[in-house]
Amino acid sequence: MTQVLAPLPKGPVRRVAFLGTPDMAVPVLRALVGAGIEVVHVITRADKRRARGNDLHPSPVKAVAIELGLNVSHTAQDLIDIHQQKPFDLAVVVAYGALIKVPVLQVVPMLNLHVSLLPRWRGAAPIERALLSGDEQTGVCLMQVEEGLDTGAVLGRSTMAITASTTADDIRSTLMEAGTQLLLDQLRDGLREPVAQQGESTYAKKIEPAELCIDWSDSAEQISRLIRLGGAWSLFRGKRLKIHEAIVVESASDAPGAVRIDKATVHIATSRGSLDVRVVQPEGKPRMDITSWINGTRPTTGEKLSSE
Repeated sequence: MTQVLAPLPKGPVRRVAFLGTPDMAVPVLRALVGAGIEVVHVITRADKRRARGNDLHPSPVKAVAIELGLNVSHTAQDLIDIHQQKPFDLAVVVAYGALIKVPVLQVVPMLNLHVSLLPRWRGAAPIERALLSGDEQTGVCLMQVEEGLDTGAVLGRSTMAITASTTADDIRSTLMEAGTQLLLDQLRDGLREPVAQQGESTYAKKIEPAELCIDWSDSAEQISRLIRLGGAWSLFRGKRLKIHEAIVVESASDAPGAVRIDKATVHIATSRGSLDVRVVQPEGKPRMDITSWINGTRPTTGEKLSSE
């Protein structure tokens, strides 16, 4: 199906609209304003109630937009009227959180910063899926927005390596910095010619809470990836224990989930290898180093962590 998209502008871009919602989109918005690009309007997701209380709270992007004195609304459809009343060159999308409908795309040219090497990991959780899948590299793409989910032609990309110690936060900060520079360079110098995505696509579905529960029958390497994602947990003495930092060590002879205490270290066995745990967070308590946890909990060799 051929889509009729609003044409991308030629030459330098000086006036944009911005669509984004979470914290990771905030540095891009600030960078646009800091670079002297006029942000005529910001679209973000509607205010939400938090777990406690009935007060509505704005998205991180909305809070910063208000701080910067920018106009804000919550529906991408608004851009049609805004573009007619106060024309701008294009709209920049960063983790907006909703698909843009065709009538808007036919009027407003749009670019999106997507944190994967497209067409690999289209969808909601590209950073997380790249890490969990053991990808050795990932990247960020500047792409044209079209009706399909992250299917648009790519104007530029930047890559980074994923090592055995790289966390999801590391990837996020590195790629957003690289993506912001990629965007600013092209807005300043003129947009490059979009190139259609090539190769097999994969879908990055969002991370479900159940996926963060550690299965000790997995390998130490796989569990390490889950820990580096953030939020991984297991049960110890019937209570949740989040594991924030751990490194893969020698092969384990103990049953998966078994604890081995050696002075100020805690090794947990897996199906293949073991983990030297460095930072944990007991249920209802703050993060702490493993020495503090040993002193407070007094675990013994042979005790087990489990998923139930």
